[in-house]
Amino acid sequence: MLDTAFTLLGTAVTWLEVIAFVLALANIACNVFEIHWGWPLTIIASVLYAWLFYASKLYGEAGVNVFFAVAALWGWWQWLRGHRAGSSAPLRIARLDSQGVAITVAGWAVAWLGCALLLRAITDSDVPWADGFVTAGSVVGTVLLGRKFIENWPIWLIVNAASVALFAYKGLTLTVVLYVIFFGLAIWGWIGWRERLARSEMVSR
Repeated sequence: MLDTAFTLLGTAVTWLEVIAFVLALANIACNVFEIHWGWPLTIIASVLYAWLFYASKLYGEAGVNVFFAVAALWGWWQWLRGHRAGSSAPLRIARLDSQGVAITVAGWAVAWLGCALLLRAITDSDVPWADGFVTAGSVVGTVLLGRKFIENWPIWLIVNAASVALFAYKGLTLTVVLYVIFFGLAIWGWIGWRERLARSEMVSR
């Protein structure tokens, strides 16, 4: 799996990265269209990316992909059986209130600090702060996606932009391409979810 499949822009691309790339694209496309089968794809792609990032000494990214694999089981359940507090209706797209936004920002900041300090303390990572930022944001984005809060998409835009810079620095060329595509898909997902949310709000009036 770690053998070279081909060379892209002068950088060797492994079969592991190729397979993870394809599965991750399919996963995000399912998320955009609210197709719950994206979650099992997340499990497989995340396990593969955890392996790839560990081999690249991106331990925060490796760890967050283990989290993705586990959290995908929770997210799959939420999309199939979840509901809002005080309602038995299936989970639908919603917005965070002001308190939810504040908790999200504070949670990301605290998690970033914790991840970065942990990476500095127990690993040989040469990018603990950048890796910690992306790791913490990915955790926050996954939680919001699982609960179908539309704010997950702007968070993914920030995470994906930071990831492009981080993976370019680490020479993971195909993964850079993937995250550029992710950035575009996050814009697409945000627009699509906003339209669906607006339609549901009009119906509920």
